[in-house]
Amino acid sequence: MKKIILTGDRPTGRLHVGHYVGSLKRRVELQNSGEYEEIYIMIADAQALTDNADNPEKVRSNISEVALDYLSCGLEPEKSTLLVQSYVAELTELTFYYSNLVTVSRLQRNPTVKSEIQQRGFHSSIPVGFFTYPISQAADITAFKATTVPVGDDQLPMIEQAREIVRSFNSTYDKVLVEPKALLADNEACMRLPGTDGKAKMSKSLGNCIYLADEPEDIRKKVMSMYTDPDHIRIEDPGKLEGNTVFTYLDAFCRDELFAEYLPEYNSLDELKDHYTKGGLGDVKVKKFLYSVLMEELSPIQAKRKELEKDIPAVMEILHKGSIQAREVAARTLSEVKQAMRINYFD
Repeated sequence: MKKIILTGDRPTGRLHVGHYVGSLKRRVELQNSGEYEEIYIMIADAQALTDNADNPEKVRSNISEVALDYLSCGLEPEKSTLLVQSYVAELTELTFYYSNLVTVSRLQRNPTVKSEIQQRGFHSSIPVGFFTYPISQAADITAFKATTVPVGDDQLPMIEQAREIVRSFNSTYDKVLVEPKALLADNEACMRLPGTDGKAKMSKSLGNCIYLADEPEDIRKKVMSMYTDPDHIRIEDPGKLEGNTVFTYLDAFCRDELFAEYLPEYNSLDELKDHYTKGGLGDVKVKKFLYSVLMEELSPIQAKRKELEKDIPAVMEILHKGSIQAREVAARTLSEVKQAMRINYFD
């Protein structure tokens, strides 16, 4: 069986460093590993419209922004198929067929759905499209027969629901669909990078993000205002690492070799942490080091993005070609699904 990856993002804004350490960087590594025969990276605009139906321009304007972030981080159209979800109409038809295999009560029990409904304040006025997006996601995954789906731990219930749909379809009709597996980040700090304000999740709506495309001065200001240990008032006070956003970011981004250049009095992050917890190390010094660490990672990405921004039509053409290729693959899967369901009346 081929090893195939499907993953993607909702185009509701530019991507931030949480996306980068949580998925983008890993995608590039997987792309370049040679381990996977096919890789599909989806800009999930149709899914984004489920809670932005009254503001389609927000979604439309961010298609190219997300594509720029993808390409500047190292995703290559020669190795990964970059596509726009709404262009692949077969996904909608698959979603319709799969919806007959899932009950309302099962969707209501999905922890990810419950959490996101609460986060958006929908309560009793839940758009049907948003409520059923686990089914849509299952269609996305199975259309390309993905064996692997890189996700954060908060998305594990979605993958499990997709697996249930695959098992239900294969047992009801025929063994056509492939059961996917989740692939989690191997760095715990990368799995859920907090916002700069210390909130549990970095979110565009909360305004606590560092975007990949932020200007260096904006990044510096955001880092210097980051939440740390509120009890670490004086330099000599012992500091806590737990819940300290600055050290969480260092766990995600720091490499020991960066100390020689930016903070030579330490040899490793463990030494820095030890000094901080004993007292005698101020937050400002640690934040300045974090800024240097972040810019070491982000500067090449930002330089490449500025070059790509000079020819947006070329970026959109990459998405167009990828979407055409993806649609051909999804059409083959849909044909197999309809044959298994015995509704291919005119074949």
